[in-house]
Amino acid sequence: MKLRTIAIDDEPLALRLVSDYISKTPFLELVGAFDNPLDAIDFLSAESADLIFVDIQMPDLTGIEFARSLEKAPKIIFTTAYEKYALEGFKLNAIDYLLKPFSYEEFLKAAQKARKQSELESSVLPSIEANSQFLFLKSEYKIRRINFNDILYIEGLKDYIKVYTTGEDKPVLSLNSIKSLEQKLPEDQFMRVHRSFIVNLNKIDTIERSRIIFGKTYIPVSDQYKDKFQEYLDKNFL
Repeated sequence: MKLRTIAIDDEPLALRLVSDYISKTPFLELVGAFDNPLDAIDFLSAESADLIFVDIQMPDLTGIEFARSLEKAPKIIFTTAYEKYALEGFKLNAIDYLLKPFSYEEFLKAAQKARKQSELESSVLPSIEANSQFLFLKSEYKIRRINFNDILYIEGLKDYIKVYTTGEDKPVLSLNSIKSLEQKLPEDQFMRVHRSFIVNLNKIDTIERSRIIFGKTYIPVSDQYKDKFQEYLDKNFL
């Protein structure tokens, strides 16, 4: 399996180097090279890509802003001369972070991470459709299996989601939209009660003044979803 790959860098020499590295790597296929991220966005509106090598410091649109602008982002490997951007790349679930100047060996190691993750996704993601008891989420360079019955609630933020589960102190953080996740959850078990929250109906113990209580967390039921939630309550009210 070859990964359809594009390179983005406003520096001609750097763009040529990454493009050459992609072309000489057997499991990568160079399908585009751009010196402007806006041109890459136009390309991605019509064509698909599995992997993107993108510089961070660019005029008009930074690599970070470019990655955030993609509704369904391919795998991202950031390339930059500034180490301080590593944390931002981590928050965006980037596959890796290459600090310029980097060798082909370093490039290849990063590309192999992308290939391994693609192979893992190819083997496990089809089971999502076949098994309605769990799903897989990319989180912190890993793929996590999340059982539906373990989910308490899901919080949607600007660029990512937080999945709160039983038995874990910290939520599972993933670069995803709450809307896309909502479509993968069974409707009889999960309900959107707010623009930013989905709750597991089976885990609700206490409701107070149009708020669902999970421990010390109070989740509001907004007006947009109040009627649907009230209908659920009426069906299960004694």
